[in-house]
Amino acid sequence: MKKSSSKYWICQLGGWGGTFAVAVFAYLNLSVRKVDNFYILISVSVLLGLLFTHIMRMIIKEYQFLNKPISKQITLFIFVTIVFAILYACGDVAIERTFNLRDKASPKLSLLNEITRNSINNFFLVFIWNLLYYTFHYVERTIRQEVDTLKLQSLVKELELKTIKSHINPHFIFNALNSIRALVDENPSRARTAITELSNILRSSMQTEKMETVRLEQELNIVKDYLNLEKMRFEERLMIEMDIDEDTLDQPVPPMMLQTLVENAIKHGVSKNIMGGFVRVSSDFVENRHELVVQNTGQLGVYINDNGFGLRSTQDRLNLLYQGKATFAIRNLDNLMVESKITMPLSNL
Repeated sequence: MKKSSSKYWICQLGGWGGTFAVAVFAYLNLSVRKVDNFYILISVSVLLGLLFTHIMRMIIKEYQFLNKPISKQITLFIFVTIVFAILYACGDVAIERTFNLRDKASPKLSLLNEITRNSINNFFLVFIWNLLYYTFHYVERTIRQEVDTLKLQSLVKELELKTIKSHINPHFIFNALNSIRALVDENPSRARTAITELSNILRSSMQTEKMETVRLEQELNIVKDYLNLEKMRFEERLMIEMDIDEDTLDQPVPPMMLQTLVENAIKHGVSKNIMGGFVRVSSDFVENRHELVVQNTGQLGVYINDNGFGLRSTQDRLNLLYQGKATFAIRNLDNLMVESKITMPLSNL
């Protein structure tokens, strides 16, 4: 508020000071005759202008003219301009007559005619002042609204991403703990190994919680730990294949996204098959885009009927992070395999 007030007074004093300077310049260089008490008259006029426009601003702010509908703003704009032009003229004429400051060479007019003439002259000054004031605040408010909108969009995006992540991590932890529980009685040594794997995954997950993207290599480390954990549970029933182009390892990917797809592949595909199944993870550059693919044993109908949050969140996160420039698709390859594919724009990392 203090900064805004300071800006107002700088403009107010600068504007009326400039009006005084222009009037003096015109008088000294363009006037064909000398005007009695010119400097006093112009000083009084400028000071009155400063006073009445400040009072006008107080009224505009007090009654919140700028917050009213545009049609009403225009009406009020014209009304206050006329009223204060007349008040300004009355003040001018009153001081001139009281202190006998009128130019003796000027034609003598009646009080009403003199006020009318001065009102017309002052109308243009007050009109310009009001126009500048309204324009300044309109532009300032528009910019502020745009900034607030961008801040709100950024906040919404951040909150949406946090909401999505808050769903992903408990879902993942639940499945991992189930895997460990299955090993505790039948093979304690493997259970201990599984706990170590889980701690590695959780540590990585916590480190990436505040990041929008991580390097693919970092995401793959989480995926490998997760698959190692599941391999202990499924043993020979789970076959894993990695086909990763090393040039893609530095590409940024949303954290825990690939892990979520692999987790869904095992939960909805491999685990549903008595004989187990196959999971293949690949990463490559295709047509100048980064493509991540997870293929697994299963059928798409199981995914759809399950209504899992992980698959829905994948497209949501891609939309938020890449603004429609990334895609997610899941489909049946044949009667035995499902393919999940993420396609993202390349980064210049």
